[in-house]
Amino acid sequence: MGEQPFGRVRLIEVVVESVRVHMLSSQHVVILKETEKDRYLPIWIGPAEANAIAMKLQGLSAERPLTHDLLVNILEALGSRLSRAVVTHVTDGTFHARLYLEMSDGGESEIDSRTSDAIALAVRTGSTIYVDERVMDEAGVEPDRDEGGEEGDEKLAVFREFVNSLDVDLGGGEKGPPTEEEG
Repeated sequence: MGEQPFGRVRLIEVVVESVRVHMLSSQHVVILKETEKDRYLPIWIGPAEANAIAMKLQGLSAERPLTHDLLVNILEALGSRLSRAVVTHVTDGTFHARLYLEMSDGGESEIDSRTSDAIALAVRTGSTIYVDERVMDEAGVEPDRDEGGEEGDEKLAVFREFVNSLDVDLGGGEKGPPTEEEG
């Protein structure tokens, strides 16, 4: 199930490929990978969210519930669950996301979220993560599938430079490409 149409918007299913630290800036980046293509969406995130995502990916848990764990526990106590997280758009380098909750009464609720928090909740609940196709087209990178030419070579060079500058893999996985910092 790679691409799902919801209304007029095409959503692309992604997985968290890895969480990494950029060596030169010490900034954290989560790399989402399209499930059916070799295309990546890198999103700069804060260290707390990076650790929250990486801990879950590595099968670790804190002694006491972290904020994202607490929210999942509250949802469960209310008889609700996260059905999906969607990266909806990017504005001036800031990614935006929505959480879709299945409520205890059978209805659905849609909630605005920082992208990093949406991803942290999705990995905790095993919920599917989607990216609006327009976001993937604008900010996604295909490291070795570009059509060649100057633009394709330039994208590949930027991708290689970014990969070479990555240091620590917090979440296990392969390295991916760059983007703007999340606000």
